Amino acid sequence: MTHTPRFSSVDDVRERLAANGYLASDAIATTVYLADQLGKPLLIEGPAGVGKTALSQAVAAATSSELIRLQCYEGVDEARALYEWNHAKQLLRITAAGAHHNSTGEDEADWQQVKDDIFAEEFLLSRPLLTAIRNEHSTVLLIDELDKADVEIEGLLLEVLSDFQVTVPELGTITASQTPFVVLTSNATRELSEALRRRCLYLHIDYPETSLERQIVTLAVPDLEDGLADSIVRLIAALRQMRLRKAPSVAETIDWARTLLALGAEGELDPAFVRSTLGVILKHRDDITIAETRLELGRALS
Repeated sequence: MTHTPRFSSVDDVRERLAANGYLASDAIATTVYLADQLGKPLLIEGPAGVGKTALSQAVAAATSSELIRLQCYEGVDEARALYEWNHAKQLLRITAAGAHHNSTGEDEADWQQVKDDIFAEEFLLSRPLLTAIRNEHSTVLLIDELDKADVEIEGLLLEVLSDFQVTVPELGTITASQTPFVVLTSNATRELSEALRRRCLYLHIDYPETSLERQIVTLAVPDLEDGLADSIVRLIAALRQMRLRKAPSVAETIDWARTLLALGAEGELDPAFVRSTLGVILKHRDDITIAETRLELGRALS
């Protein structure tokens, strides 16, 4: 297995990610560069909607790599993450062989050949982990929202990510020809194991500073006026200081900017615009009530 770094420097990371629509902080650019140089998985934690998944997509685009994604959820198992056999196709093959045996009187040796055949490559259903390992092209493997999966899946990841190889008993050991760039994301709804953390570089992504978020919004919504962009990120920052069930994400900030632009908002935000569009950035009735009653709009926007 060979490892060929994709980036030449921290600045190279920052510039190529920016060219693909992702504005990276110094910490993000540096950690991505180190993960690439060392060939180690990158574990990213942080609130939902701060750009963890988007970073993986940007790395794939910046390096002309194929993005392979394992979306984790409660109950995801080895068959969904690694591989499984196509039982329906195997059964059809056995049925067809049985019919042929009855008509020709084949011996036991022929049946052994059938049993060997049904565990051949054509019956193997490759899932994200095995697909990434077998891929001959540059690959970014995204293991998304790992904290939603059962703890048992971490044991599988330890085995797969340690040597980037998988053993299929019927076919043998399959080893990656090149090291994938691996990103694991977590919203920290449960603690990940120390064994998994030891094998990764760690990056925490929080909500961006106001100046960076303004750049992100301007990049995503280029027609936005400067004054309106300032008002949007300033109000979003104020909302995040409140005790909300779910603070507005960066993606929701962008959605709100597009919403206000579509409604013809200009310069300083009108409080009526804000009240009528809070559902774009706040997704719980209690949060909207808090914002409406506790946020002094005139002061927040001044």
